[in-house]
Amino acid sequence: MTQWDRAEIVVDLAAIRHNVRLLKELTGVALITVVKADAYGHGMLPVARTAREAGADWLAVATLDEVRALRSAGDTGPLLTWLTVPDEDYDDAIRAGVDLTAYSVGELDEIEAAVVYAGAPARVQLKVDTGLSRGGAPRADWERFFSRARAGEKAGRWEITGLWSHLACADEPEHPANHAQEQAFLDALAMAEESGLHPPLRHLANSAAALLRPSARFDAVRCGLATYGLDPAPGVPHGVDLRPAMTVRADLALVKDVAAGDGVSYGHTWTAPEATTIGLVPVGYGEGVPVAASNRAAVQVAGKRRPIRGRVCMDQLLVDLGGETPDVGSDVVLFGPPELGPTAQDWAEACETINYEIVTRIGGRLTRRYVDSERDGATTGARG
Repeated sequence: MTQWDRAEIVVDLAAIRHNVRLLKELTGVALITVVKADAYGHGMLPVARTAREAGADWLAVATLDEVRALRSAGDTGPLLTWLTVPDEDYDDAIRAGVDLTAYSVGELDEIEAAVVYAGAPARVQLKVDTGLSRGGAPRADWERFFSRARAGEKAGRWEITGLWSHLACADEPEHPANHAQEQAFLDALAMAEESGLHPPLRHLANSAAALLRPSARFDAVRCGLATYGLDPAPGVPHGVDLRPAMTVRADLALVKDVAAGDGVSYGHTWTAPEATTIGLVPVGYGEGVPVAASNRAAVQVAGKRRPIRGRVCMDQLLVDLGGETPDVGSDVVLFGPPELGPTAQDWAEACETINYEIVTRIGGRLTRRYVDSERDGATTGARG
């Protein structure tokens, strides 16, 4: 492997560290850093280590497979997981002191059965649905849910360590659902207390609410996207200096002339209106580049913004070089920090999606390289 691969994801761990420190200082409560889905495409294990080092109080993942990967890599700190299905194997997670999330009485029953085999009590957080209508116990079930949780706690089967929910519209600060969900969460906390439960960790805020809704912070905030330096509420002013950690770059593979009227790529969805030059970039939907970027997104080639032309292919895409002929091997930045070219948000807007999807889906045959601009002075990805 050379210093630069032909096409790669470059992750600046200094940006992760900066964002974690900033979020802790801003919110003033415990920080739960979300590293699910391979840390939103940034690499779960390096990000987890960096987040812990920067002061993250907790890590959080969706699945028990992600739990096993973290614990196998030596992570021993507080860890929350929340997405299970019937007949999951909870035993190792219970022995490892991981906080499991229960949505229902049925899940509590399964956790209790696992406790017997694990030979240790479980740590359990309860999730309630306050209006997202996704995971979590619905309001009609709260009384029975809390009663079952308390009974298991009294029997020594588990400790109820937290109670939490998730917001639907936190990226729209004025949306009435935010107030309604916060009030519903307060109702759930009161009902849990009436049932004899006193969970020490109450959390509702995701990244957007952590930045924009102080009343939703409670004992902790769960920050995923903001950890990676991406704006969880594009267009909403907040003045927080988040630093994007990911740069996706490649080497320019080919430069060629096309004549006026020449069609470009499959289906000839773009035809050159005049003679120009086309550059070939060796990445495509096999690397997670959205086909929706065809004729819509742009990249940076040798320091200049260049539009994608024609349909994105499995292994490559084409860009209009405007008649110029940069050297083959020139640096191409698909997206990254704004000083290097287009951003993940730029791509999200071009593809009519969200920045979460842009960074999380990128990968495929791309290699991943880590730099630390804070400690070793490395750049965040593009060649100088």
